Amino acid sequence: MFEGKSIIEILNMGGWTLYILLGCSILSITIICYKVFEFWSKSRVTRAEFIKKISSYVKEGKLDEAIDYCDRVNSPMATVSKVGIVAFRERGERSSEEAMDRETMIQTVQLETFTTILATLGSMTVYIGLFGTVLGIISAFHDISAVGAGGITVIIGGVSEALMATAAGLSVAVPASAAYNFIAKKIDKFVIQMEYCISALEEVLFKSRSK
Repeated sequence: MFEGKSIIEILNMGGWTLYILLGCSILSITIICYKVFEFWSKSRVTRAEFIKKISSYVKEGKLDEAIDYCDRVNSPMATVSKVGIVAFRERGERSSEEAMDRETMIQTVQLETFTTILATLGSMTVYIGLFGTVLGIISAFHDISAVGAGGITVIIGGVSEALMATAAGLSVAVPASAAYNFIAKKIDKFVIQMEYCISALEEVLFKSRSK
């Protein structure tokens, strides 16, 4: 069916909906690659390693060193910890708790960037594909009515081309939906890490103040 045909010819066979799905596919792949790289870069330091290091600085009263360490670590945990340490040093315990809670919400929103688009693509592209198939079948029946009794060959070819849109829609929707679920799970993990880090940091900060 596709032998000897170029990409443009194949896209033309499926109709204009295939061009839309191609654009959706490029957008989906771009977002997936971006989020995978982002999460990889923010996961290079483990929670246990970070908390151990930051706690040792705070226990020794080296708050400046703790802040410098947070600046060197690309992680939501580090950003939240830095905000908490700065607020603790300047305004005390209450301000530190509030500052870390606010920063956790900010970091969560940043982690969720583009995820709504990915979820939308995962659900919307299936219907775009089905819409393309319906238009193709309508066109096929129009062709058979035009050629008369010998049109069975026309409609078989037309329907097979129309179903390309459904296949294309599924090929975009399935990876996008799977990637969205993976990303959502990863964001939940980051949030848990931030909350755990806040709890551990508050403990050592408040103990250092009571001494």
